[in-house]
Amino acid sequence: MTAADRRIDAYIAQAAPFAQPILQHLRALVRAACPEVEETLKWGMPSFLYRGKILCAMAAFKQHATFGFWHGAQVVGAAQAAGSDAMGQFGRLTRVADLPGKRELMRLVKQAMALIESGATRPATRTAERKPPARTPDDLAAALRKNAKARATFEAFPPSQKREYVEWIEAAKREATRHARLIQAVEWMAQGKVRNWKYVGR
Repeated sequence: MTAADRRIDAYIAQAAPFAQPILQHLRALVRAACPEVEETLKWGMPSFLYRGKILCAMAAFKQHATFGFWHGAQVVGAAQAAGSDAMGQFGRLTRVADLPGKRELMRLVKQAMALIESGATRPATRTAERKPPARTPDDLAAALRKNAKARATFEAFPPSQKREYVEWIEAAKREATRHARLIQAVEWMAQGKVRNWKYVGR
């Protein structure tokens, strides 16, 4: 069996308490089903490689964890892959019981391994309808005018990262919450941070 990656040990240790047993369970199961698996971090998430190709990956967020296969729809079926409301194919995981049983998951891991062995490539995904650029709300625009570093960061962001900040601010239901988020957003952007910086590069 290949060596464990200490960065994944650290990632799991830093995850929310509810997520730690989920990540530990998934890691142990993948390693049991595929003893040759290599562990690494890709896009800040614990990822598992087989024969140099991505087999699957997992991640933890504040209120849920996720798990998914690189060849998602080819492993679990198009309906399940399309029906997931989170990254991966198994939805928002909050406990180990949200996952399929051990035998079924190991079968899926082996199926994913077989796809890699066969040289399969992921089918091209249908391009999602492109969202229009997010409109910068007046209060955010005013705050950015007062902070050159934050403004420069925001202007350099791609549309998706701008939208993350705008939607976070506009989702506030109370004026006090919106104001607090506005202050926090400008502070983070002045430091060059994206909205979800806590989950990047861990």
